[in-house]
Order: sequence, then structure tokens, then C-alpha cells
Amino acid sequence: MAVPGVDKKLLCELEEMGFPEARATRALHYSGNSSVEAAINWIIDHENDADIDEMPLVPVDIPIEASDPFFISEEMKLKAPELSDQVRKNREVEEKKLERSREKERIRAGIGLQVAKRMAEENERKRNVAQRKADVEEKRRARERVRQKLQQDKAERRGWLGLPVEGPLSVNPAISFSHESKNLELGKPAVLTVSARKEDLMRECLRSLKRQVMGDDSQVKKAFQTLLIYVRNVANNPDDEKFRKIRLGNPAFQSRVGKFKEGVKFLELCGFEIIGGEFLYLPKDKVDMATLAEAWAVLNSAITNPYFGLFSRSLDAGD
Repeated sequence: MAVPGVDKKLLCELEEMGFPEARATRALHYSGNSSVEAAINWIIDHENDADIDEMPLVPVDIPIEASDPFFISEEMKLKAPELSDQVRKNREVEEKKLERSREKERIRAGIGLQVAKRMAEENERKRNVAQRKADVEEKRRARERVRQKLQQDKAERRGWLGLPVEGPLSVNPAISFSHESKNLELGKPAVLTVSARKEDLMRECLRSLKRQVMGDDSQVKKAFQTLLIYVRNVANNPDDEKFRKIRLGNPAFQSRVGKFKEGVKFLELCGFEIIGGEFLYLPKDKVDMATLAEAWAVLNSAITNPYFGLFSRSLDAGD
């Protein structure tokens, strides 16, 4: 056997490109010894061959002069089966050794994969646990911030009404709505009471209105601010009928409040009555300063509290 002859120039080019001599020779030989491109394509197609870096060998014709005939003796004939059997046994032994080696390698690889898989699963589990803890903690902090904000709003509202920070609603608030001055006056005690039931209904009206247009904060804020203006105007000018009478068909009223049944319901809770299906009217003798004060407080909380209507009623109320 001998190394096949290949184009030396092409071989040099392949070697300059970094290919080993044996691989370059084999590629040129099996690709037809035609071009560098063909040789490279052959290398790409056979790069996983076990013998790719072995020097190819081809048979060589060697002229042999005729010699005397070779005769096989009887002894050689008798030993031939024995030799063949020995070769077979040796081959079987080698195959068994090779199979055991492969099996050990498979076991090692399998164990490595199992260990890697367990480690990956454990790391993923730890990440999930940490993420859940972080989510729970963030929700807890958010609820705590909301609760603190609502408690603060409640304290401010009770202070505005002249009530103690803690305890039930008393009858000596520090404000009054003077009919004579037609303005909101501070520091003058008056008897202002409003049922908790009415306060809850007011709050639920605003909460329901906000849920209807969830995502459109500008529309919600516009409705709440308009209601606040109506309440404040009546409280500061109870004798002026123009502030106690709202035309239902008024375009501005409809676009801001009237299109929401909860908006109309809120005004009814403040004492307004629907007259002839055309007006919302609050009779002078039914102006209740305590109700208006509570309506103002509920509206102010709804406007300033970004979480209003997103949690339970108790949280909205700050209890």
C-alpha cells in the first residue's frame, strides 16, 4: 500500500489554510484531485469520519516473478482451524472489552446528565420560591401603603369634620355651613351627623362609577370633580336656588356626570330630587350640612386616593 499521488500545488494551498497534510491528501484524493473548493466540500461532508486524519493508502502493483508453486502441508491444514478459532476468540474478547468500556462511558454520561438536571431543577425551584416571596412582599407593601394612605385620609376627614381621630362620629364638628354668610366657616361648632349607611352608599356609587370606565382616569376624575363642585356650591350658597337646581338635559352635566346613573344617584344621596324628569332639585329645607360635608369628604378621598375602588370597601373607607 502506498500514499496516492495528488496535486502538490493544491495540497500546499490546503496546508496553508490550516488543514493537516493527511486530511488535505485524503480530501484531494477522494474529491478527484480537481480543485481546492472540491476538496474543502469533501472535508465538510466527512469531518466526522473517524479516519479523516489518516493518510490514505492505495494498492501498488508490484511485479512478482514467477516462483515455484507453494504447497500446503498436512500440518498446516491441521493447524488452520485452530488458528482461526484463536483469532475469533481474541476478537470476541476485544469486542467485550470495548462494549464494557462503552457501557461505563454511558453510565458516567447518564449520571452526569441526572446531576445536571437535578441542579437545574433545584435552581429553578429556588428562583420560583424567591420570586413568589418577592411578589408576596411587594403586594404586602402595596397594601400597607394603601392602608396608610387611607388611614391618613380618614384622619384628615375626621379632623375636617371636627371629630376625634379615633372613635365614632360625634356631634360637635369644628365646622359649620353658615346660611347667613353663605360661606364655609371653620372653628364654629354645629351639629352635623350623617349615617354610616349613607356614607357607604356614596362611596359605593363612586366605586361603581370608577369601575365602569376603568382605564380612563381622566373621565373618572372629571366626573368626581364636577360632583365636588356641585356639593361645594350648595354648601357655600344654600340660599341660592341656582346652585340647588340642575337641568338633567344640560350637555355639560350629561357629558361629565349625567351619563352615569351612579353620578345621579350620588346627588340624590346628597338630597337632590328628580323633578318631572327634567331637573335635579334640592329643596332649601332639605339642605343637610352633615350630608354635604360627608359627600365632600368622600369625593375628596376618591379624587386624591389613586387606589380608590381597587380594593375592598373597608380599605377604601380606611377602616
